[in-house]
Amino acid sequence: MSHIITSTENGQLLEKELYKHTMETALPNVFVKEKLIGDYNDIIQLSKDGLFQKLLEGKEDKPKDDGYDFDLIVIGGGSGGLAASKEAAQYGKKVLVLDYVTPSPLGTTWGLGGTCVNVGCIPKKLMHQAALLRQALKDSSKYGWQIEDNVQHNWDVMTESIQNYIGSLNWNYRVALMENKVKYEKGFGEFVEPHKIKSTNARGKVKFFTAEKFLVATGERPRYLGIPGDKEYCITSDDLFSLPYCPGKTLVIGASYVALECAGFLAGLGLDVTVMVRSILLRGFDQEMAEKVGEYMEEHGVKFIKHFLPKRIEQIEEGKPGKLRVTSQSTDGTEITEEYNTVLLAIGRDACTRKIGLDIPGVKINEKTGKIPVNDEEQTNVPYIYAIGDVLEGKLELTPVAIQAGRLLARRLYGSSELKCDYINVPTTVFTPLEYGACGLSEENAILKYGEKNIEVYHSYFWPLEWTVPARDNNKCYAKVICNINDNERVVGFHVLGPNAGEITQGFAVAIKCGLTKEQLDSTIGIHPVCAEIFTTLSVTKRSGGSIVQAGC
Repeated sequence: MSHIITSTENGQLLEKELYKHTMETALPNVFVKEKLIGDYNDIIQLSKDGLFQKLLEGKEDKPKDDGYDFDLIVIGGGSGGLAASKEAAQYGKKVLVLDYVTPSPLGTTWGLGGTCVNVGCIPKKLMHQAALLRQALKDSSKYGWQIEDNVQHNWDVMTESIQNYIGSLNWNYRVALMENKVKYEKGFGEFVEPHKIKSTNARGKVKFFTAEKFLVATGERPRYLGIPGDKEYCITSDDLFSLPYCPGKTLVIGASYVALECAGFLAGLGLDVTVMVRSILLRGFDQEMAEKVGEYMEEHGVKFIKHFLPKRIEQIEEGKPGKLRVTSQSTDGTEITEEYNTVLLAIGRDACTRKIGLDIPGVKINEKTGKIPVNDEEQTNVPYIYAIGDVLEGKLELTPVAIQAGRLLARRLYGSSELKCDYINVPTTVFTPLEYGACGLSEENAILKYGEKNIEVYHSYFWPLEWTVPARDNNKCYAKVICNINDNERVVGFHVLGPNAGEITQGFAVAIKCGLTKEQLDSTIGIHPVCAEIFTTLSVTKRSGGSIVQAGC
């Protein structure tokens, strides 16, 4: 039976009770068989698609012939888990997805789709775009546009627009599961027996399910400092993208790509932003590129406090935003105190594996990191339990990697495929104010692997044509390819710092996967005038010490 919840005179009380029982506050909402389906418009769309009546007529799941309720239970409704579940269902398998978002310490939660969609890649890229538009407004006067000097940014409008888009994605994921006949439970999943799992929803209601195979795709959540005031007063990326007020003067703690991306777009929106780092920027990335990223951010208003760590965070004024006092200590013992409106923690993430009962079936995890070791087929030490995505030990923590691994796993388990996920030469981009795209080895790792005398590094600055008219940031964009001399100068590392770096890197990643050599780069005719053509004309090696400064595009 369906229940329609509408507004009442005591709306705030109703919202409070609704959130208590369902972790949803939007009104009106429609529930079918105790499951949230959506609002009025969602129901109309389901009816048009012929799916709503099926929900009302749906029968209770019956155990399969082998005694298990499902062929596959996926724990985690992020990008990888959803991809694997839908792919498995295409082979006629009975699949269940369990997904539950434990609220952040400040109470933030979100819908189906995982980190990328809700509190990661999608809102990050959209806020990055908002910041780029501010720079475009500055440039526009040189192109003849007459823009008022006092143009202001509205945080509330931006976040509402972004959250509305994310809400549509959450809905599309639910519809896709229904269309693929994948059962979805909004509950926290944990093993209680080797082939049995318990699901607990927001109201504490418990259900039990059994399956022949299981896939762990629970992802990660932000790490906290473990100092006084961190969970009480700090936010993380879990909270930032739906923050109901402009964060104001912000301290970003961390040197990760998440830290620098968030600091970059907040500064790009016109906020006073400081980044506090303990050691190096972008650990694991090419350090020459990382330093250039940091230099550009500093030149564009982001302040850096290096070799310091916070000791305690105190609230000195309530508000939205309020005011916080941060006391920090350097590596040599020097102590400083400063006040900020918001403190954003981006010091790393922890795998969500310790509370899902993996010890019951005997799945081994790295006790220090919580990561799960797997073989080259994403299989854990327990043969019927698999894992994909950010929980894997020694694998890249990227959404497309999880999606690819999930799909290929389902095809191997239930189809005739033998294709395995290739974790080598995976392209990625850091969406800092000046974007950084990379594929393959960093210069440091190339030296470690092949030896300094066996690699050749070709590099150059370049000046995007669009930046020449406003006359800004010449010799800031940078291109570098690293070649293995003993393998016909095969490209083993590709790095670009500039606008649209992700678009550039994606195209070259295909060529690198096909065995791209420097000779093939040189023989390729570039598209003029675009940034990517610089890679077809690289001639100066680092070894030569030649000038790479550019006077024009």
